[in-house]
Formats: sequence, C-alpha cells, structure tokens
Amino acid sequence: MDPHREALQRIVSNLANKNGEIHNFIDMLNHTIKNVQVNSSNAISELDEEFDGLYSLLDEMKGSMASTIQQEEARKVQALQEQLSQCSNALESSEELLELAAQSLDIKDPVEFLKAARQIKERVTMASAFRISLKPTVSDSMTHLMVDFTLERRLLQAVNFLPVPKAPEIDLAACLVADNCITVSWRMPEDDGRIDHFVLEYRKTNFGLPRVKDEQPWELIDYIKATEYTLSGLKFDTKYVNLRVQACNKAVAGEYSDPVTLETKAFVFSLDSTSSHLNLKVEDTYVEWDPTGGKGQEKVKGKENKSGSSLRSGGPSPKRTPVNTRSSVRGSRDRFTGESYTVLGDSAIESGQHYWEVRAQKDCKSYSVGVTYRNLGKFDQLGKTNSSWCIHINNWLQTTISAKHNNKTKTLDITVPDRIGVYCDFDGGQLTFYNANSKELLYTFRTKFTQPLLPGFMIWCGGLTVSTGLQVPSAVKTLQKGENVLSGSTGSLNNTA
Repeated sequence: MDPHREALQRIVSNLANKNGEIHNFIDMLNHTIKNVQVNSSNAISELDEEFDGLYSLLDEMKGSMASTIQQEEARKVQALQEQLSQCSNALESSEELLELAAQSLDIKDPVEFLKAARQIKERVTMASAFRISLKPTVSDSMTHLMVDFTLERRLLQAVNFLPVPKAPEIDLAACLVADNCITVSWRMPEDDGRIDHFVLEYRKTNFGLPRVKDEQPWELIDYIKATEYTLSGLKFDTKYVNLRVQACNKAVAGEYSDPVTLETKAFVFSLDSTSSHLNLKVEDTYVEWDPTGGKGQEKVKGKENKSGSSLRSGGPSPKRTPVNTRSSVRGSRDRFTGESYTVLGDSAIESGQHYWEVRAQKDCKSYSVGVTYRNLGKFDQLGKTNSSWCIHINNWLQTTISAKHNNKTKTLDITVPDRIGVYCDFDGGQLTFYNANSKELLYTFRTKFTQPLLPGFMIWCGGLTVSTGLQVPSAVKTLQKGENVLSGSTGSLNNTA
C-alpha cells in the first residue's frame, strides 16, 4: 500500500478516536451540568428547610417569651388591683369615720360628747386606713424581661456553609492488637463541634506498607460516634491490617486519615488432606472418621468450605461430591495407615509462640490433639513416640483425658472441655493445653524442640474442627506456673510447683 495512504489512514483513525473521546467528554460534561443543577436545587431545598426550621424556632421562642411577659404583666396588675381595692375600702371607711367625727363636734351634752368621742377613738384605732401600706406591692418596671440579641445576631451573621471536616489522626500508641481484636483510637487535629460521626475502614494485607495494587477491598464500619472502636471476632489470616478513619458532618465526609498498619501475628494452617489416613475425610480445617475406608468417598483438596460457619460451630460435615475412589487415591494417601488415624497440619512451626483451638463432635469416641516432628511413622500414633506430644480424650465406655508422650501416659483428673486450646512456645520448649472457653490449664509439656513441629490430630468415630488464625489469648500468656509437667527430654513423669 502507498505510504501516504497508510499515513492518511492512521490520521483518519486517530481523528476518529479523538472524536470519540471528545463525544464521550461532551456527554460527561452534559451529565455533570445536569448533576450540578440537580445538586444545586437540592442544596437550595435543604437551605430553605434549615431557614424554615430556624424561623419556626424563632417564632416559637418569640411566642414563649411574649407569653412570659404577659404572665408577668397579669401578675403585677392583679397584685396592684388587689392593693387598689384594699385602699378604696380603707378610704371609704375613713371618710365615714371623718363625717361621724365632724358631727360629734356639734354635740352639746358633755356626757354624750364624751361617749361619742370614745367610740370614734376606738374606731380610729381599728381603722384599716392606718394599717395598710401606701407603697405599691410591685413595681411597674419590666426591664428584667428585656432581651438583647446582639451576640446572637453576630452569630447568625457568621452562619456559612458547612466546612469539610479535617482528616482525623490515628493515635498509633493507643491502638491495641490482642485476643483477635483490634482497638483503634484517633483524635481530631482541632475541636470541631459539627462532627456527626466517624467512618472506620480496614483491610487485611501481607504487606507492611499500604499498596494500591493487589490489595483486598476496604471493609467499612459506619456511624461511629466515639473516637475509639474495637474490631472483634477477627481471623488473623494475614500478617497485617491497614486502617484509616474519616470524619463526617451532616453534609459531607472529610478526607481519610493517613492509613496505619498494625501487625497481626497468628498461626494459620489447614489440614493436609494429601497425606491423611484413608479412613479420614479431610476438608480445610475439618476432619471426620470414615468407617468405609474411603470407598466411594471424595478427597477434597484445598477447597474452601462454603458452610464454614456450621463447621466452626461443631456442626455436621458438609456434603461432598465423590471425585476419587480408594484405588485412585491410595498412592497419594499412604502417609498414615493401620490404626494411626492421623492427619497433620500443612504448616510447620519453627519458632515463636502460636495458638489454635480444636472442637470435637459430641459423639466423638476417641481423639488426640498435639504436635509432632515430621518423622512420625506411618503406623505411629500421637504420643507413642519420643517425637510427638498430645492430649488424648477417650469417650469409649467412660470418658478419660490423658497426656501422652514417648508411649507414656498420665491420666488427668479434669473435665473434658468442649474446646481445647493449644499453645506452643517453640523457643521456650513449652506445649500447653487449655480449656478454650475458661482458659483453665489442662496440661503442659516442657522440652527442647530440636526440629520443626507440625500440628497433629488423631480421630476415631467422630469429627474435629480446627480454628486457626488465632492470636495467643492474654489469659493464656499470664498462666505460666503451677501446671503439671511431662518432661520430653527425660521421659519421666513428675509434678512441679
């Protein structure tokens, strides 16, 4: 093709694209104009409502204050009228007495005159004219009910549109991450009495600094009235949580605060379905004993349970769609066999302090919860080797709970809890089991761990649900002394204070 024609075609194409962009921009401008008009109309309507409310309030206040003035007027007038009536009666009586006295002066008989004089004197003594006050009981002043709206007028003259709230400042030192809860505290850079509420947003992340790409969406908590909020019931399945806050008044939300990042340490693992015993059905954090030995059963690999809430509450195992038969999965599931109905976690512990919880079904006959080195044999059971430690619960015939290690057993005189908490301090050489509800100590192993540890579980007749992504509870951290100890290094049973 002719180079000039190609160049012209490119120009035509570019012009067509540019025209399309301009058309789109024109549409956007027209849409923006309509929005401006609509929003302006809404703003005027809201302004009318606010001023109408202000007028209504002023009229109400005027009526109330006028009523107060009228009541004070009526009170004073009534008091003065009562005093006026008393004075009129006294004057009338005094005039009658005066007329009588003048007539008595004309009496010629000394005896009669003396008698009349005495009567007049007695009446004068008792006359109301000499007992009433000639000072008004109330004044005519009403200055105590005068008003001066100079200050209010200045305030009204200063009324303006609501300002956009400033961004809050998160107080990182006051923020707390504990017991799978995050308490966030913030403050405003300056007092603002028009703040109506706050909005808190958070998101989980595995990156120390906030990123724009490859991040999960923000989750929102709205209408927070205080300057502190606690996020509870979280599962810490990431390393960090980003947080930010914005302030809102009646009209508009302000800018977000600078995001902060809090570290959320927790141990997260799933059950390793690829190496579990054939008589176990495994899905994510749930394991169930299967007496059929895997015939016609599905082996779920890493699929997230869509009924996770029922599983975590100890509910029945979810329905599974068969995808493999025993013959097709035997080669990949021969890690444990015989009576070692075992499944391990898929993440190893090599350092630090970690915590997880286990809930058994009520009809579970026998199960063990603990940790093991990777060298656990295919026929080995938890607690029967020198490289595994566990708590064993037996509900067959009678209920017993015992601590096991190196094929040694110590029966514990305690009630079997609904949920068992497992605390592993790898560096400190401590494995402790708790009642997860009351945080009561069940048992502690002390040893020196020399290899990475895997969470281990044995189950027979029943099912177990494992809760991971949990922080070490504060109550667990405080329990350090007074526990029974089974020494993994010597294999001896003893008690310590």
